[in-house]
Amino acid sequence: MTAAHPVATLKKARTSATAALKKAGKAAVAATPAGMMIPKVRRPEFGFATADMPKWWWDNDPVRTLLLAALSSSFPAGERFFIDSVRHYQNQITDPELQKAVRGFIGQEAHHSREHEALNGFLQERGIDLARLDREIAGFMNVLRKNLSPERQLAHTVAVEHFTALMAEEFLLKYDALDEMDPRMAPIWAWHAIEESEHKAVAFDVYKAIGGSEFVRVTEMMAVSVLFPLFSTIHLVQLMKEAGELGNLKSWAGAANYMFGKPGVFRKLLPSYFKYYSPSFHPWNHDARDLVEKAKKKWLGDWA
Repeated sequence: MTAAHPVATLKKARTSATAALKKAGKAAVAATPAGMMIPKVRRPEFGFATADMPKWWWDNDPVRTLLLAALSSSFPAGERFFIDSVRHYQNQITDPELQKAVRGFIGQEAHHSREHEALNGFLQERGIDLARLDREIAGFMNVLRKNLSPERQLAHTVAVEHFTALMAEEFLLKYDALDEMDPRMAPIWAWHAIEESEHKAVAFDVYKAIGGSEFVRVTEMMAVSVLFPLFSTIHLVQLMKEAGELGNLKSWAGAANYMFGKPGVFRKLLPSYFKYYSPSFHPWNHDARDLVEKAKKKWLGDWA
């Protein structure tokens, strides 16, 4: 199957769906039968910066808390890279619905970057050295900018977006993770997870629209599949060591069971991860809209 064939199919389906939505008088934040969603840009305000916040704000557990802290440290620089990689091709997009989706994607990612900068600053003040991790990630993103072609940079974004969407849907929204967090910390993670799911197909649709290579798409996912867990693990170990918790076997064992045992959230997302390598893959083949809608009602309130 060539790259042009699925693009033509997507464009035809989007055109029909757009007409149907206008006729029905529905709002812009809706998914077409082809799966495209116009992401809604929200500007929430979070109240996590309080002096009485528990040090281990996820289930009183160092590993789980510091894992999310490590991930948060990567978001500002990483999401600027994602925006740049998509924006590079923005003028080549002719589909008006995809243009809207790209603008929504950029808006959401920009706000993620800003809010996580605030969160990282709060955690930094509480003794978790995320500034160093942020510098390391920013340096790595600059290496990718200098050494990868624009096409492969976009493929990198597509791959990471698949990872983050799966983690958002399967890791944060499906199980009890958000309920286990301090109620002042949970909303920022719920908001981020919801929006990761909403815009999970935008970079992919742009990649298909510009005729991106399947070889590049698949091989870049192979690279990301090594780099993403590697960086996350190294940074988690560093933070645990700095916190004096490296020898906390109970916390390590609990996290390992959570990821691979019961409920085994990482183990259970593997089938959806491997579908990425199929030539017929599209992010909305894994349709989590019902899950996201429930989370929006519970966590976003007026922001939804």
